[in-house]
Amino acid sequence: MTVRFGLLGAGRIGKVHAKAVSADAKAKLVAVADAFPAAAQAIADAFGCDVRTIEAIEAASDIDAVVICTPTDTHADLIERFARAGKAIFCEKPVDLDAERVRACLDVVEQTGGKLMVGFNRRFDPHFMAVRKAIDEGRIGDVEMVTIISRDPGAPPVDYIKRSGGIFRDMTIHDFDMARFLLGEEPVTVTAHAAVLVDPEIGKAGDYDSVSVILQTASGRQAVISNSRRATYGYDQRIEVHGSKGVVSAENQRAVSIEIANGEGYTRPPLHDFFMTRYTEAYANEIAGFIAAIEEGATISPSGKDGLAALLLADAAVKSVTEKRQIEVAL
Repeated sequence: MTVRFGLLGAGRIGKVHAKAVSADAKAKLVAVADAFPAAAQAIADAFGCDVRTIEAIEAASDIDAVVICTPTDTHADLIERFARAGKAIFCEKPVDLDAERVRACLDVVEQTGGKLMVGFNRRFDPHFMAVRKAIDEGRIGDVEMVTIISRDPGAPPVDYIKRSGGIFRDMTIHDFDMARFLLGEEPVTVTAHAAVLVDPEIGKAGDYDSVSVILQTASGRQAVISNSRRATYGYDQRIEVHGSKGVVSAENQRAVSIEIANGEGYTRPPLHDFFMTRYTEAYANEIAGFIAAIEEGATISPSGKDGLAALLLADAAVKSVTEKRQIEVAL
């Protein structure tokens, strides 16, 4: 079976998914739509697909699934449209920045029997998947503490910050999903701290650039998240899970994994400097997982409910910072 795709959005992340779909032997990129014709045409030229309108993709009989890479404020409406049109849907996170709007959207997906995957690509990173596998195999015993470090090489433009929903909903949301992926139990409390240490303009825009979060489950398991919009040494992505019998960790990745030793000491190449190069395999695995779920009729994961859970944790983190207290959550 070949799953035939339509791509909605031809920006930076749209290009990543166009590449992933086109590289998969079980998929075919049929058409792309974008508000900017030149951007859509560039993807069409690169990957040999048509340029169509969203309406044409919605009505197309030669398209089975769509990948939504449009601006966040369009996601929920598009999910509803394509669920009603009978297309399987992959949507970049988040479904929406408002939890009630997400719930309403997921109701439509459920009522139509739609298939929806939310783009938490880090679950599909080979290194993080290996961490989860070690947990599932009991190699470190019962999970007790999870540590997640996620630091960007540099902050995005302030114009992006203003429409991002804030660092917790834009950046930390990936780590909230990863914490749920690794803890094995749902968090019931959130405690967050936030500051502006990188760029005063981010503070003027109403956001933060340096945050720490502690999640705790009912049994006492904890996840500690550290985020920064500045890491001068590269894209810092590390995970450690401590258990009753040991610990498993995933280290930072480099474009080339070598080490040179000489009279000046030990040196290694720099880290990846961008998420699109660090998570290339994750994006490919993510699309492959989506295709497999469509083919097998399996439960899709991460689902819209996973997207909602991560957003609720982000909302709780914002409230914790604002009210300077621990916040209880029910996922």
